[in-house]
Amino acid sequence: MTKIKDTIVLVTGGASGIGRLMGDMCLQNGAAKLIIWDVNKEKLDSTTRELRAFHFIVHPYLVDVGNTQLVIEMAAKVKQEVGMVDILINNAGIITGNKMFSEISHHDVDKIMDINTNALMHVTLEFLPEMIKKGFGHIVNISSAAGMLANPQMSVYCASKWAVAGWSESMRIELENGKTGVHVTTVNPSYIDTGMFTGVSTNWLIPLLKPEALAAKVVRAVKYNRLFVRAPFMVQLIPFTRGIIPVRLFDLIVGKWFGVYRSMHGFKGR
Repeated sequence: MTKIKDTIVLVTGGASGIGRLMGDMCLQNGAAKLIIWDVNKEKLDSTTRELRAFHFIVHPYLVDVGNTQLVIEMAAKVKQEVGMVDILINNAGIITGNKMFSEISHHDVDKIMDINTNALMHVTLEFLPEMIKKGFGHIVNISSAAGMLANPQMSVYCASKWAVAGWSESMRIELENGKTGVHVTTVNPSYIDTGMFTGVSTNWLIPLLKPEALAAKVVRAVKYNRLFVRAPFMVQLIPFTRGIIPVRLFDLIVGKWFGVYRSMHGFKGR
Protein backbone atom coordinates (compact mmCIF):
# COMPACT_ATOMS: atom_id res chain seq x y z
CA MET A 1 0.00 0.00 0.00
CA THR A 2 1.35 3.45 -0.96
CA LYS A 3 1.17 5.82 1.94
CA ILE A 4 0.19 9.40 1.12
CA LYS A 5 1.00 10.80 4.54
CA ASP A 6 4.19 12.90 4.57
CA THR A 7 4.72 12.58 0.82
CA ILE A 8 5.36 15.25 -1.81
CA VAL A 9 2.65 15.21 -4.48
CA LEU A 10 2.77 16.90 -7.88
CA VAL A 11 -0.39 17.36 -9.94
CA THR A 12 -0.27 18.73 -13.48
CA GLY A 13 -3.34 20.72 -14.43
CA GLY A 14 -3.91 20.91 -10.69
CA ALA A 15 -5.46 24.37 -10.36
CA SER A 16 -8.99 23.40 -11.34
CA GLY A 17 -11.35 20.52 -12.03
CA ILE A 18 -10.44 17.00 -11.05
CA GLY A 19 -6.77 17.98 -10.75
CA ARG A 20 -7.52 20.39 -7.96
CA LEU A 21 -9.78 17.87 -6.23
CA MET A 22 -7.13 15.15 -6.31
CA GLY A 23 -4.50 17.51 -4.93
CA ASP A 24 -6.82 18.66 -2.16
CA MET A 25 -7.69 15.07 -1.24
CA CYS A 26 -4.01 14.10 -1.10
CA LEU A 27 -3.44 16.97 1.36
CA GLN A 28 -6.41 15.80 3.43
CA ASN A 29 -4.83 12.34 3.48
CA GLY A 30 -1.69 13.79 5.05
CA ALA A 31 0.54 14.73 2.11
CA ALA A 32 3.30 17.01 3.39
CA LYS A 33 3.46 19.24 0.30
CA LEU A 34 1.42 19.74 -2.84
CA ILE A 35 3.06 21.00 -6.02
CA ILE A 36 0.65 22.38 -8.59
CA TRP A 37 1.60 22.81 -12.22
CA ASP A 38 -0.90 24.72 -14.33
CA VAL A 39 -1.00 27.01 -17.35
CA ASN A 40 -3.74 29.27 -15.95
CA LYS A 41 -2.13 31.83 -13.62
CA GLU A 42 -5.40 33.19 -12.25
CA LYS A 43 -6.67 29.75 -11.22
CA LEU A 44 -3.23 28.76 -9.98
CA ASP A 45 -3.09 31.80 -7.69
CA SER A 46 -6.65 31.42 -6.38
CA THR A 47 -6.32 27.68 -5.72
CA THR A 48 -3.03 28.24 -3.90
CA ARG A 49 -4.57 30.95 -1.69
CA GLU A 50 -7.59 28.82 -0.86
CA LEU A 51 -5.55 25.74 0.05
CA ARG A 52 -3.02 27.72 2.06
CA ALA A 53 -5.91 29.19 4.04
CA PHE A 54 -6.29 25.68 5.51
CA HIS A 55 -2.58 25.76 6.45
CA PHE A 56 -1.62 23.31 3.72
CA ILE A 57 1.83 23.64 2.16
CA VAL A 58 1.31 24.38 -1.53
CA HIS A 59 3.91 25.22 -4.17
CA PRO A 60 2.46 26.67 -7.41
CA TYR A 61 4.33 26.73 -10.71
CA LEU A 62 3.13 28.28 -13.94
CA VAL A 63 3.93 25.54 -16.46
CA ASP A 64 2.80 24.72 -19.98
CA VAL A 65 3.44 20.96 -20.02
CA GLY A 66 3.38 21.03 -23.82
CA ASN A 67 6.71 22.90 -23.70
CA THR A 68 9.30 20.18 -23.10
CA GLN A 69 12.18 22.52 -22.33
CA LEU A 70 10.05 24.35 -19.76
CA VAL A 71 9.08 21.02 -18.20
CA ILE A 72 12.77 20.13 -17.78
CA GLU A 73 13.60 23.53 -16.30
CA MET A 74 10.64 23.53 -13.89
CA ALA A 75 11.32 19.96 -12.78
CA ALA A 76 14.85 21.00 -11.80
CA LYS A 77 13.42 23.99 -9.96
CA VAL A 78 10.95 21.79 -8.06
CA LYS A 79 13.71 19.42 -6.95
CA GLN A 80 15.80 22.33 -5.73
CA GLU A 81 13.03 24.32 -4.03
CA VAL A 82 10.65 21.64 -2.76
CA GLY A 83 12.29 18.21 -2.91
CA MET A 84 11.89 14.89 -4.67
CA VAL A 85 8.38 14.05 -5.83
CA ASP A 86 6.85 10.88 -4.34
CA ILE A 87 3.48 10.87 -6.11
CA LEU A 88 3.06 12.24 -9.62
CA ILE A 89 -0.43 12.73 -11.05
CA ASN A 90 -0.31 13.40 -14.80
CA ASN A 91 -3.67 15.10 -15.15
CA ALA A 92 -3.27 18.03 -17.57
CA GLY A 93 -5.11 17.59 -20.85
CA ILE A 94 -7.12 19.27 -23.59
CA ILE A 95 -9.78 18.23 -26.07
CA THR A 96 -10.85 19.38 -29.52
CA GLY A 97 -14.12 17.69 -30.31
CA ASN A 98 -17.09 17.75 -32.66
CA LYS A 99 -14.81 17.80 -35.72
CA MET A 100 -14.18 15.20 -38.38
CA PHE A 101 -10.51 14.29 -38.69
CA SER A 102 -10.43 15.89 -42.14
CA GLU A 103 -11.34 19.21 -40.47
CA ILE A 104 -8.57 19.12 -37.89
CA SER A 105 -5.55 21.38 -38.44
CA HIS A 106 -1.93 20.29 -38.21
CA HIS A 107 -1.61 22.70 -35.27
CA ASP A 108 -4.46 20.93 -33.43
CA VAL A 109 -2.87 17.52 -34.01
CA ASP A 110 0.47 18.65 -32.61
CA LYS A 111 -1.05 20.51 -29.66
CA ILE A 112 -3.34 17.66 -28.57
CA MET A 113 -0.62 15.03 -28.85
CA ASP A 114 1.97 17.25 -27.15
CA ILE A 115 -0.22 18.00 -24.12
CA ASN A 116 -2.24 14.79 -23.79
CA THR A 117 0.50 12.28 -24.60
CA ASN A 118 4.06 13.54 -24.97
CA ALA A 119 3.88 15.78 -21.91
CA LEU A 120 3.04 12.86 -19.61
CA MET A 121 6.14 11.01 -20.76
CA HIS A 122 8.42 14.04 -20.51
CA VAL A 123 7.15 14.98 -17.03
CA THR A 124 7.50 11.39 -15.83
CA LEU A 125 11.05 11.14 -17.17
CA GLU A 126 12.01 14.05 -14.94
CA PHE A 127 10.82 12.41 -11.71
CA LEU A 128 10.83 8.64 -12.24
CA PRO A 129 14.60 8.04 -11.90
CA GLU A 130 14.60 9.48 -8.36
CA MET A 131 11.59 7.35 -7.42
CA ILE A 132 13.42 4.25 -8.62
CA LYS A 133 16.55 5.22 -6.67
CA LYS A 134 14.65 5.48 -3.39
CA GLY A 135 12.44 2.46 -4.15
CA PHE A 136 9.21 4.34 -3.58
CA GLY A 137 6.74 6.25 -5.69
CA HIS A 138 3.44 6.28 -7.51
CA ILE A 139 2.55 7.62 -10.95
CA VAL A 140 -1.04 8.27 -11.98
CA ASN A 141 -1.74 8.73 -15.68
CA ILE A 142 -5.12 10.15 -16.67
CA SER A 143 -6.16 8.50 -19.91
CA SER A 144 -9.84 8.22 -20.86
CA ALA A 145 -12.58 5.82 -21.85
CA ALA A 146 -11.74 7.26 -25.27
CA GLY A 147 -8.43 5.49 -24.84
CA MET A 148 -10.31 2.19 -24.98
CA LEU A 149 -13.13 2.99 -27.39
CA ALA A 150 -12.77 4.74 -30.76
CA ASN A 151 -15.33 7.54 -30.77
CA PRO A 152 -16.01 9.57 -33.93
CA GLN A 153 -15.49 13.36 -33.98
CA MET A 154 -12.71 13.11 -31.41
CA SER A 155 -10.19 11.07 -33.37
CA VAL A 156 -7.01 12.90 -32.33
CA TYR A 157 -8.15 12.98 -28.70
CA CYS A 158 -8.74 9.21 -28.91
CA ALA A 159 -5.29 8.75 -30.42
CA SER A 160 -3.69 10.72 -27.60
CA LYS A 161 -5.47 8.76 -24.90
CA TRP A 162 -4.90 5.33 -26.51
CA ALA A 163 -1.21 6.20 -26.55
CA VAL A 164 -1.28 7.14 -22.87
CA ALA A 165 -2.99 3.87 -21.94
CA GLY A 166 -0.44 1.78 -23.85
CA TRP A 167 2.58 3.67 -22.55
CA SER A 168 1.28 3.65 -18.97
CA GLU A 169 0.71 -0.12 -18.99
CA SER A 170 4.09 -0.83 -20.59
CA MET A 171 5.85 1.31 -18.00
CA ARG A 172 3.94 -0.39 -15.19
CA ILE A 173 5.10 -3.82 -16.33
CA GLU A 174 8.70 -2.62 -16.61
CA LEU A 175 8.64 -1.18 -13.09
CA GLU A 176 7.03 -4.30 -11.64
CA ASN A 177 9.46 -6.65 -13.41
CA GLY A 178 12.32 -4.55 -12.07
CA LYS A 179 10.91 -4.68 -8.52
CA THR A 180 11.44 -0.93 -8.28
CA GLY A 181 8.81 -0.17 -5.65
CA VAL A 182 7.24 2.38 -8.00
CA HIS A 183 3.57 1.84 -8.84
CA VAL A 184 1.47 3.00 -11.78
CA THR A 185 -2.27 3.61 -12.02
CA THR A 186 -3.98 4.21 -15.36
CA VAL A 187 -7.26 6.12 -15.17
CA ASN A 188 -9.92 5.68 -17.87
CA PRO A 189 -12.98 7.80 -17.08
CA SER A 190 -15.93 8.62 -19.28
CA TYR A 191 -17.07 12.25 -19.58
CA ILE A 192 -16.52 14.27 -16.39
CA ASP A 193 -18.79 17.10 -15.24
CA THR A 194 -16.09 19.78 -15.03
CA GLY A 195 -16.96 22.00 -18.00
CA MET A 196 -14.37 20.37 -20.23
CA PHE A 197 -17.10 18.24 -21.82
CA THR A 198 -19.95 20.74 -21.93
CA GLY A 199 -22.51 19.78 -24.54
CA VAL A 200 -21.75 16.06 -24.81
CA SER A 201 -24.73 13.69 -25.00
CA THR A 202 -24.92 11.33 -22.05
CA ASN A 203 -27.23 8.54 -20.94
CA TRP A 204 -27.29 5.66 -18.48
CA LEU A 205 -24.49 3.95 -20.40
CA ILE A 206 -22.19 7.00 -20.50
CA PRO A 207 -23.30 9.24 -17.62
CA LEU A 208 -21.58 12.50 -16.78
CA LEU A 209 -19.25 11.56 -13.93
CA LYS A 210 -19.16 13.59 -10.73
CA PRO A 211 -15.59 14.92 -10.40
CA GLU A 212 -15.55 14.52 -6.59
CA ALA A 213 -16.40 10.83 -6.82
CA LEU A 214 -13.81 10.17 -9.52
CA ALA A 215 -11.10 12.08 -7.66
CA ALA A 216 -11.81 10.01 -4.55
CA LYS A 217 -11.48 6.80 -6.59
CA VAL A 218 -8.10 7.91 -7.91
CA VAL A 219 -6.76 8.80 -4.46
CA ARG A 220 -7.94 5.41 -3.13
CA ALA A 221 -6.20 3.75 -6.06
CA VAL A 222 -2.95 5.45 -5.03
CA LYS A 223 -3.36 4.33 -1.43
CA TYR A 224 -4.01 0.70 -2.40
CA ASN A 225 -1.75 0.51 -5.48
CA ARG A 226 -4.57 -0.32 -7.84
CA LEU A 227 -3.66 -0.76 -11.49
CA PHE A 228 -6.72 0.87 -13.01
CA VAL A 229 -9.54 3.28 -12.32
CA ARG A 230 -12.27 2.79 -14.91
CA ALA A 231 -15.56 4.63 -14.50
CA PRO A 232 -18.46 4.26 -14.80
CA PHE A 233 -18.82 0.49 -14.46
CA MET A 234 -19.64 0.01 -18.15
CA VAL A 235 -16.15 1.23 -19.08
CA GLN A 236 -14.73 -1.85 -17.35
CA LEU A 237 -16.62 -4.03 -19.83
CA ILE A 238 -15.20 -2.38 -22.96
CA PRO A 239 -12.13 -4.65 -23.40
CA PHE A 240 -14.23 -7.79 -22.97
CA THR A 241 -17.13 -6.75 -25.22
CA ARG A 242 -14.83 -5.45 -27.96
CA GLY A 243 -12.98 -8.77 -27.81
CA ILE A 244 -15.97 -11.08 -28.24
CA ILE A 245 -18.38 -9.05 -30.42
CA PRO A 246 -17.74 -8.64 -34.16
CA VAL A 247 -16.81 -5.06 -35.06
CA ARG A 248 -19.94 -4.33 -37.11
CA LEU A 249 -22.18 -5.65 -34.35
CA PHE A 250 -20.27 -3.66 -31.75
CA ASP A 251 -20.74 -0.52 -33.87
CA LEU A 252 -24.45 -1.22 -34.12
CA ILE A 253 -25.06 -1.94 -30.43
CA VAL A 254 -22.72 0.55 -28.77
CA GLY A 255 -22.55 3.19 -31.46
CA LYS A 256 -26.09 3.32 -32.81
CA TRP A 257 -28.41 1.73 -30.25
CA PHE A 258 -26.70 3.17 -27.16
CA GLY A 259 -25.75 6.40 -28.94
CA VAL A 260 -22.08 6.43 -27.93
CA TYR A 261 -20.96 7.40 -31.44
CA ARG A 262 -23.28 10.43 -31.34
CA SER A 263 -22.11 11.70 -27.95
CA MET A 264 -19.95 14.53 -29.38
CA HIS A 265 -22.58 16.04 -31.70
CA GLY A 266 -23.44 18.87 -29.30
CA PHE A 267 -19.99 19.27 -27.76
CA LYS A 268 -18.94 22.81 -26.88
CA GLY A 269 -16.26 22.35 -24.20
CA ARG A 270 -15.18 25.21 -21.99
